[in-house]
Amino acid sequence: MTRKILVTSALPYANGAIHLGHLVEYIQTDIWVRFQKMRGHACHYVCADDTHGTPIMLRAEKEGIAPEQLIARVWQEHYDDFAAFHVAFDNYGSTNSDETREFAQSIYRTLKTNGLIEVRSIEQFYDPVKNLFLPDRFIKGECPKCHAKDQYGDNCEACGAAYAPTELINPYSAVSGAKPELRNSDHYFFKLSAESCQQFLRQWTKSGSLQPEAANKMQEWLGAEGENKLTDWDISRDAPYFGFEIPDAPGKYFYVWLDAPVGYMGSFKQLCASRGLDFDDYWRPDSKAELYHFIGKDILYFHALFWPAMLQHAGFRTPTKLFAHGFLTVNGTKMSKSRGTFITAASYLKRLDPEWLRYYYAAKLNGSMEDIDLSLDDFIAKVNSDLIGKYVNIASRCAGFISKRFAGKLGAVDASATAEFETAYQADEIALSFENRDYGRALREIMRLADVANLYIAEHKPWEMAKQGDRETDLHTVCSTALTLFRDLTLYLKPVLPKLAEQVEAFLNIPDLTWTDDWSPLAAGHTINEYRHLMTRIDPKQVEAMVDENRQSLEPAPAPAPARHAEHQQHTIAPIAETISIDDFSKVDLRVARIANAEHVEGAEKLLKLTLDIGEAKPRQVFAGIKSAYDPATLVGRLTVMVANLAPRKMKFGLSEGMVLAASGDAPGLFILSPDSGAQPGMKVK
Repeated sequence: MTRKILVTSALPYANGAIHLGHLVEYIQTDIWVRFQKMRGHACHYVCADDTHGTPIMLRAEKEGIAPEQLIARVWQEHYDDFAAFHVAFDNYGSTNSDETREFAQSIYRTLKTNGLIEVRSIEQFYDPVKNLFLPDRFIKGECPKCHAKDQYGDNCEACGAAYAPTELINPYSAVSGAKPELRNSDHYFFKLSAESCQQFLRQWTKSGSLQPEAANKMQEWLGAEGENKLTDWDISRDAPYFGFEIPDAPGKYFYVWLDAPVGYMGSFKQLCASRGLDFDDYWRPDSKAELYHFIGKDILYFHALFWPAMLQHAGFRTPTKLFAHGFLTVNGTKMSKSRGTFITAASYLKRLDPEWLRYYYAAKLNGSMEDIDLSLDDFIAKVNSDLIGKYVNIASRCAGFISKRFAGKLGAVDASATAEFETAYQADEIALSFENRDYGRALREIMRLADVANLYIAEHKPWEMAKQGDRETDLHTVCSTALTLFRDLTLYLKPVLPKLAEQVEAFLNIPDLTWTDDWSPLAAGHTINEYRHLMTRIDPKQVEAMVDENRQSLEPAPAPAPARHAEHQQHTIAPIAETISIDDFSKVDLRVARIANAEHVEGAEKLLKLTLDIGEAKPRQVFAGIKSAYDPATLVGRLTVMVANLAPRKMKFGLSEGMVLAASGDAPGLFILSPDSGAQPGMKVK
């Protein structure tokens, strides 16, 4: 039966380049979509750039262009990067589209009619120089608890304390550096705390729409039955703001996270217009179509709570399933500019084949939320071994004999040699692995079959047959059989290696391979084209050069020309603190620490509880305000740096016996420090 499927990937933010971490998701999604299309299903893949918000507005202003010019330029950069990695969207749109605007406003109006929108006056910091209300992450100041300098407006990364921006000591705007003023403003809230939302989400998050680990996380956030842990969601921002204005609310704009997922609907509406599809057939509540969102686990909260609640109460269907994946590490650690492993798509493409990365990612993905690691040495070894040494090797060893000895025409095929391949096809095991997004399992089976094919060639030794005048028929059969097996492997690999598959289809002179083909050998007498080398090995020097180039990107950029007016100057870093002496610095005892354990802290929105080993007899307990940036499971075993001689501090959740160091800037995000490989727990940092 033909299935009707709509697939989306998370929308990349239009404020930066696509990097290898992003590509995990889009490659994962593209493989699944290509597989579904090869099975004959009506599968549509849409995405869009996420284009709204304060960071977009400020970056455009800094560049001296309109936000629309910025997002148009970045859209093209993103689109080109995805196309180069063979990510084949059926439509790639922008959240700044008329279609998305109409859906966002319609959903808002319906929620308002249903009594789920409430207006409240809140007190916020206002930047008198930039004339805008400041989000919490654009306010900095001194922590009211531990007095650490340059902390964000919602939590202290030094001691982990959570607080309101109004509690900061000596606050300043991270945008202009000016002292902010407190002003009142009316904000619009989506009432997630409403009983109808709570009950719906308790049911929906247990309905099978989430992976088991994601469903468990949702129950933590929802709390026990009768416990109302969800708070109302602030969906508005004040002008100036780049986004969609809220209906009947002049000067008020939808918060970017309200209209971002609505961008899925806007992009699909554009596809419907271009292909004559029925939008309602996919989005009405009783739709029989399947809807799948591929996302990173860091945005699970928005997609598993806010988004389905919005859809349900605005009269639309909810997703069939959310497929969340983990983060990418490179060489076992977070992508790092200092190590040259924060690699953009464009930088990779200068030297390396995009299908090498598609294959390596596929070999690592298993359909779970586990993080995956791009080990550059393993990447080289696996691609060279599997794709060149096993797969391409089959054609390169046999195709020449067909062209030179048999005028490019195939002979009879050894049925006994193809039997195992036929069994694998009929059992559908590889197809099931692709369906379940367990690409690693699929590729292991495909490479097992490649070993079978290579063993067949090795046992029959066509190169020796070619030297024996009476073995022409055997030589013809062995090489024809090998190329039939090569065709079969290509079918299996096509969702992962679409461009290589196209080359093979042209070489073998066959129609496009699909999963609905009759599974029969290439016919005797079929003419193939001359073999041309399909893929080269990775030279380690190519990877080294790529890493070196990304290290060089850390060199200081030329200082920008002074702004004409002081009020237009931008502060890209927080003000430097007062000068201290070496004696002052030497009082701080910094030690390498191994994170022996990391866990959530019940009742704490910002904190993680870390158990740190610095070589002492008993590990230290430290509470760190890094919950927004890290999954505890990804921290265990990592090395970091801690202040070991900080006076213990009694917190609500227990005693904190030190401080973990982390980096942060004006933009959202924080990054714990990691020593280079070879460092040991207890080593002094100086």
